[in-house]
Amino acid sequence: MKDKLALTGNEAVAHAMRQINPDVLAAYPITPQTEIVMAFSRFVADGVVDTETIPVESEHSAMSACVGASASGVRAMTATCSQGLALMWEIVYIASSLRLPIVMPVVNRALSAPINIHCDHSDSMGARDSGWIQIYCENGQEAYESTILAVRIAEDEKILLPVMVCLDGFITSHAVERIQLLEDKVVKGWIGERKTKYSLLDVKNPITYGPLDLQDYYFEHKRQEAEAMRNAYSAIPKVVDKFEKLIRKRYDYLEEYKMDGADLAVLCLSSTYGTAKTAVDRLRAKGVKAGMVKLRFFRPFPAKEVVNALSKAKAVAILDRSDTFSNQGGPVFNEIRSAFYEKKDKPFIINHIYGLGGRDINVEDIEKVYTELEEILKQKKVETLVNYLGVRE
Repeated sequence: MKDKLALTGNEAVAHAMRQINPDVLAAYPITPQTEIVMAFSRFVADGVVDTETIPVESEHSAMSACVGASASGVRAMTATCSQGLALMWEIVYIASSLRLPIVMPVVNRALSAPINIHCDHSDSMGARDSGWIQIYCENGQEAYESTILAVRIAEDEKILLPVMVCLDGFITSHAVERIQLLEDKVVKGWIGERKTKYSLLDVKNPITYGPLDLQDYYFEHKRQEAEAMRNAYSAIPKVVDKFEKLIRKRYDYLEEYKMDGADLAVLCLSSTYGTAKTAVDRLRAKGVKAGMVKLRFFRPFPAKEVVNALSKAKAVAILDRSDTFSNQGGPVFNEIRSAFYEKKDKPFIINHIYGLGGRDINVEDIEKVYTELEEILKQKKVETLVNYLGVRE
């Protein structure tokens, strides 16, 4: 390990990209992601990396360039957020359908309207069914390490799917933390060279990418894509095993905090986990049997692991930083509720949508959620299934 450096989350991701040294980086600036590509561009200008950088006219073009580059057999990356991710929507689906192992940091930011540049998860959650693997990071250290991990996950021959590495806008992207970097040679050895069986530039073995695919074979190709995500669920832990030996840290699908003996539990993603752990510590000091679960991978969705973790509790609140506008709660809540469907002895499960547009969530807010769970246990029933935490009435 190198010495720890004071870096923002964006700078930490840029350092990961420097060590990865992708063959192609195509990107367009958008707040609060811009700092990633800006910092990486300095590495390019200084000759630290030999990446071919492509300043494109839009995020749609950025993903299009990455698709072309990856299909040629080289390692391609980009970064985006919010409206930028929405603009590249068409090509995001194409990247996964063509099984191209592109890695894309996504600095989570609210979608318009109204215009907002701060954090919620509406951008990446909107793309949750696009066929991309999704990793959600608690802090800058996780964002750095997850970006390095993501390359090996995406390029695993049993997976071959693109990966989004998500970090909270401004909260993580612009906050300065002490980040411990790996040695450059260690990362280079971990990443290795990209090996591909199918390259558009292999003239001796011509192939076709993106043909017209009608009723005859489209269904079969989509079924193969679904199978790739199932394979990813089994293959990711094996990649994580190897990564653990490298960094002495385990990146499981989820992380538990004081769940042993917990009657009440909260599950969340990303930076909120750090705040929630403080709430758990306070409540435990008062004798409340509180626990916490952080969901790190949202795609593939680890249903078995989530059910096993939350089944330890009697009442559970799922925190969503985005809404589905379906009248049925947030996306994480719906996935988890579905996962519990066939389990007979299940905990009470409620949803709290919070933090939209960057609204702060503090320790006291999360303590109120645990208080509500206590009341549910007393009453033995749920009064309001979907709640909006911290919104003015």
